[in-house]
Amino acid sequence: MLCSSRNPYSTTVSHPAESLGGAAAEAGRRGIGADGRKGEQRMGEIVASMKLENAEDRGVVRRGLRDESTVRRATVDGAVDTGAVMLVLPEDVVGRLGLATQREVVVTYADERKETRPVAGPVTVHIGNRFMIADCIVGPPSSEPLIGQIMLEALDLVADCTNRTLEPRPESPDRLLLKLK
Repeated sequence: MLCSSRNPYSTTVSHPAESLGGAAAEAGRRGIGADGRKGEQRMGEIVASMKLENAEDRGVVRRGLRDESTVRRATVDGAVDTGAVMLVLPEDVVGRLGLATQREVVVTYADERKETRPVAGPVTVHIGNRFMIADCIVGPPSSEPLIGQIMLEALDLVADCTNRTLEPRPESPDRLLLKLK
């Protein structure tokens, strides 16, 4: 991965799944993608570090019913996928966060295969100094986390494929600037 390590939105890693360790790291080295299928490692993709937490846990803490230490969290590196619509997190990460299944959706992969996948949430996603609460499609265990268009739009981030970076839009470097048209 060739992203600038000075950019708070992008990071340099040898593969996004390596931050998960164990089986996820091994799956990443073998090039297993979000669809659970083995493929070639894609050099040059944009990768961003995501700090995740169970949004329901955070709400319980906010109401004073539990201690801060009980909030389930994870940090993962995700590939920015401008062809994906939603956030995709591997089943093992969703389980570690304790996210509840909300519904099922039919997804279409790049090779046009269709599959029913669960959607879980809510999860709070921090990328750089921006955050949002979202649901995620649950990918197979140890699959590659993907950051899709909904997340990019809601966080007002732009994928620069030429420079392999994820940046705030130039018009809004310090705060979100969202269109309501």
